[in-house]
Amino acid sequence: MNYKIFSLGDSALTIEFGNEISVELNGRVLRLAEVFDKRSFTGFIELVPAYSSLTIFYDVFTVRKNFPEFSTAFTAVKSFVEYALENLKVPQKIDSKAVEIPVCFDRESALDLDSLAAENNLARQEVIEIFLSQTYRVFMLGFLPGFAYLGEVDERIAARRKTSPRLEVPRGSVAIAGKQAGIYPLASPGGWQIIGRTDVELFTPNDAEPTFLQVGNQVKFYSQNL
Repeated sequence: MNYKIFSLGDSALTIEFGNEISVELNGRVLRLAEVFDKRSFTGFIELVPAYSSLTIFYDVFTVRKNFPEFSTAFTAVKSFVEYALENLKVPQKIDSKAVEIPVCFDRESALDLDSLAAENNLARQEVIEIFLSQTYRVFMLGFLPGFAYLGEVDERIAARRKTSPRLEVPRGSVAIAGKQAGIYPLASPGGWQIIGRTDVELFTPNDAEPTFLQVGNQVKFYSQNL
């Protein structure tokens, strides 16, 4: 198993398995995250999984106090990670929750659908049908609370980011950038190509589980226009 371990500031460590969108690499990330989520070490704070990397945040002073046999907190956590990786077993198929999300593709909601279709030499309806034909994996959360990075988008409807980002993208906008899809959980600036909008609440901060989507979920979109 190939990987790199490096410090991220004074109180975090990142394990990088590669630099690509890959279900296999993301599976390793999630399996390692599960190991530390179930059996964390004293001084552990939180985990942040990404496409092909996992970052572990820890309290430097707590780690140093409880593991004095290591010269630094980083070397201690690195040792814990290396031990976990030596014994890491990634199942061939990881169980994941299936989530269905309705999308409205009318012109008021799909601000960039016509231009994206034209750029890819497709009809508006063809883009919608291609987009809906895929099941998307949640590879990571980031950018905004509850913003899920989904992949992979069919290359026939892949889209470049806008050269001039919008100052405000409406909440619930479903968008494409490259071969990634995403849903804006809050109104915010953004440069992705907007192809629709959903009313699903993606971020509810007062709930026990504040983010509607989780890393590893399988997302299927369906049209409200049909």
